[in-house]
Amino acid sequence: MKNLLLTAVAATAISAPLTASAQDVTLALSHWVPPVHALQPTGFEPWAESINEASDGRIQIDIFPAQQLGAAPDHYDMARDGIVDIGFVNPGYQAGRFPIIAAAELPFLVSNATTASKALHEWYMQYAEQEMGDVHVCLVHLHDPGTFHATEGPIAGPEDLAGKNVRPPQGTIAKMISEAGGSPVQVPVPEMREILSSGGADMTVGPWNSIILFGVDDVVTHHLDLPLYSVAFVYAVNKGVYEGLSDENRAVIDDHCTPEWSQQIATGWAEVESGSYPDFASRENHTLYTPNDEQMAAWNELSDSSRANWFEEAAEAGLEDPEAALADLEERLQEAGGAFGQ
Repeated sequence: MKNLLLTAVAATAISAPLTASAQDVTLALSHWVPPVHALQPTGFEPWAESINEASDGRIQIDIFPAQQLGAAPDHYDMARDGIVDIGFVNPGYQAGRFPIIAAAELPFLVSNATTASKALHEWYMQYAEQEMGDVHVCLVHLHDPGTFHATEGPIAGPEDLAGKNVRPPQGTIAKMISEAGGSPVQVPVPEMREILSSGGADMTVGPWNSIILFGVDDVVTHHLDLPLYSVAFVYAVNKGVYEGLSDENRAVIDDHCTPEWSQQIATGWAEVESGSYPDFASRENHTLYTPNDEQMAAWNELSDSSRANWFEEAAEAGLEDPEAALADLEERLQEAGGAFGQ
């Protein structure tokens, strides 16, 4: 009888779901910016440390920077396929694949990457399962608004893009470049210096400190003085890994997949980016160009065209009312103090 009882207990333990109790787990977080990038000490590391502390040491997150585990454009698929547990994704590196979140790429949309990131996170979570349902979307944030940086000037109006090869940051700006008569040269930001210094591109697009960080501030010395656009980033967790966590551990992860964390992670990076603008403005060998009224009208015309394109592509992707969705995002940004012009 005793042996039968022990056998029954053992069988019950074996058949019990693994998620019923806490477990020790190590997760691989992969990104593609260098370890000296502001996101490492102000974003990735504090987030991972907070998760470790909140889980009483059960969850360890190992961070792999600089494309160690795969190329920048592949990070969504890497997370989906379990090559990594958590992938830092720029959806715009695969232009057209994620048309809903591409709303965040539109020009003249945001004024900052802090409060705007919180608003974007809240907005996109309405659509994340529809668009990125084969991963668990944890965080969504922006970088500080960026602009055009060129090897030679002028760069004040859209006409200055005509005939130029330009490295875009994402698909929406790539289309804007084409519409203005330029030719997009699609390479991820870690390859920016090579393409510019070799003459393969005449311009790049990015926030201010990234020009220094990726070592092209000696190559691009002409700048459009206009906060033109931003980029959305997604922290994608492998769905099997997320669902296989114990209840306690999944609760810890959920507590770190919030709009507040998206804002917190974006803030340190945003402060570094915006803080570099005065540096460029004060450099004698760098020239900043401010659009005149006619040029600003031309930028706005391109912006209107980008919005029209987004409405069409989002509708084709199954978004029921793109105009209402974008109005909702803009209202959230306005309320958060992160809309363009605020």
